[in-house]
Amino acid sequence: MEKRVIESQEKKGLSLSDLLLTAVLLAAGAVLKFFVGTFVNFFGMKPNFIIAMYCMIIVLLRPKIWYSVIVGILAGAICQFFPGTPGLNFASEFAGALCMGLLIAIPAKNRGMEIGLAAISTFVSTIVSGGLFVVLLFIVIKSDFSALKAYVPIVLGTATLNAVIVALLYAPLMKAIKKPFICEK
Repeated sequence: MEKRVIESQEKKGLSLSDLLLTAVLLAAGAVLKFFVGTFVNFFGMKPNFIIAMYCMIIVLLRPKIWYSVIVGILAGAICQFFPGTPGLNFASEFAGALCMGLLIAIPAKNRGMEIGLAAISTFVSTIVSGGLFVVLLFIVIKSDFSALKAYVPIVLGTATLNAVIVALLYAPLMKAIKKPFICEK
């Protein structure tokens, strides 16, 4: 009798559930931005739920960098349905998602650190996205760059709100999708 060997195949790419999670969270971000974003306003600062959701997707799935970039481009495409300057979101969301995709590689030693890194990565990625958007906006409308300082608190406030959203939703969503925390693997 021959010895039976069970071969395991390494997972390549993303599963259908990963793709569905991406679609659902991006759709939720768009709906929240449209409905809630018009009502929630803290001194000119409001959460950008689309950025928060693509950061959430990237931190939950921890995909390869190319998938992070695709999520950013999709988020930029979704932003085209909202009022604003057309086309600028493609570049800003691309840069934000790329930044998030790079930042998730930072290892975490425990659950609290993992949630903190998710929030900090979201904060930095939102600053990259919002900062690039503002700079491109000023280049496109050829405005005086001295007015740029008015946008700094808005970008920082939005980044803070997005970081709080991701920090609050990270643990419940990890449980909901039945994924172990990265530090527990």
